[in-house]
Amino acid sequence: MLGDYPIDVVLLATDLDASRDFYRDKVGLEVLNESPNAVSFKCGGAAHLAISKSSVGTADEQTQAAWRVSDLDAELAVLRSRGVEIQDYDLPGLKTMDGIADIGFARMAWFLDPGKNCLGIMQLK
Repeated sequence: MLGDYPIDVVLLATDLDASRDFYRDKVGLEVLNESPNAVSFKCGGAAHLAISKSSVGTADEQTQAAWRVSDLDAELAVLRSRGVEIQDYDLPGLKTMDGIADIGFARMAWFLDPGKNCLGIMQLK
């Protein structure tokens, strides 16, 4: 059953070099593999994040993937210290305070990568 296996996330980027540098240098992920058309990074457990070169990029503004963390505030502090801009929202049903929203079952924050992919970070309650 597929539910027994880790899943890898694949995001699109028009500028693969900028995305590689962002995830390596700002987010702090280790590069596993790199080619002219894709770069993959190590995440927790057996999970990987892959960025694939695309001529059109991402058109969707919704969250593409999210990390589950044990200390959201600490993770955000590290990302901010590396220059990652945490998004703020003031929408019907979604309001952040200092970049963090209470979504009921978790506290969550978001950032955008150079390819305009929206990534989440959540701390389950």
